[in-house]
Amino acid sequence: MISRRLTVLRNSVGVDTQRIREKTLRYLEELFDLAVRIAKGEVKTQTEDGKTVKISMKQRQIWARVAAYIAQIMNSVAEGFDERQLDEGLAELERLVDEAKAKGKAKADPKPPE
Repeated sequence: MISRRLTVLRNSVGVDTQRIREKTLRYLEELFDLAVRIAKGEVKTQTEDGKTVKISMKQRQIWARVAAYIAQIMNSVAEGFDERQLDEGLAELERLVDEAKAKGKAKADPKPPE
């Protein structure tokens, strides 16, 4: 009785984990494709604070780094699902994306001389 319930539980966890992994990989693939398009220059502008801003070469380089990091996360998820590791990876990815956006904002809004 316990053995059967344990088997059912393990199968359920395995199926749920696989479903989560597949969904996560699909979302990451969409992010990866967009980051690659930006890095290649296929996307020329982005919207920041309601304004359309041209994406600089420096930003494209950062987006290439973002795409590479997304690929690393995808590889990690494909190998095994570790929620804590995924959360850490997504937090780092968010930091990289914020950095990529900030570089464009700094270029658009130069600092006043001191």
